Amino acid sequence: MTIPQDREAFDAGLKAVLDEVRVSLDLGALNAFVHRWWISACDSVRDPEGRRQMHERAAHVLAGGPRSEGKPWREILAARGIDA
Repeated sequence: MTIPQDREAFDAGLKAVLDEVRVSLDLGALNAFVHRWWISACDSVRDPEGRRQMHERAAHVLAGGPRSEGKPWREILAARGIDA
């Protein structure tokens, strides 16, 4: 299951990185982008509800809402078996 916000972010990010690669001719930027999104895709498949909630919290914070302090990303990813 793909979260719509992930699809939109992937499409926008891919366009940006391809524009960068066209100028720099450095495929390393594309490789790094695909690697980061592979991790996100695996997380989305493993926990689609968690991804949806993450996007909701992010939208809330971007809209000026209060931030709740939670666990650091590295701790969350480590608990899911993902080396960040």
